Amino acid sequence: QVQLVESGGGLVQAGGSLRLSCAASGSIFRINTMGWYRQAPGKQRELVAGITRGGTTNYVDSVKGRFTISRDGAKNTMYLQINSLQSEDTAVYYCAATSRIGDLMSILRGGMDYWGKGTLVTVSS
Repeated sequence: QVQLVESGGGLVQAGGSLRLSCAASGSIFRINTMGWYRQAPGKQRELVAGITRGGTTNYVDSVKGRFTISRDGAKNTMYLQINSLQSEDTAVYYCAATSRIGDLMSILRGGMDYWGKGTLVTVSS
């Protein structure tokens, strides 16, 4: 089994930055693909970005240029750097992981095996 724990959320002013972390533990050898998702109040959860074990990344169009996903294998941790925060970024951010390998976006949209409990990001205007 894999456990994922997010951290780094909080209250931040519009225009500010945050770095979210996702620490993985347990059977981490199972993890190949990881991703960040978010769920805004009253909305469905949506994909934000993903990264493979080899470091290939991809983002949804709405966050390109402001969000950066990265992964530190030695620390078993994934990060999401968010810059120029906007009120629309207010959401619970979840990390997820899967053992599947293949087309990154297809895997991220097709369903992940392990999920964290989320960390809340609130952007004040």
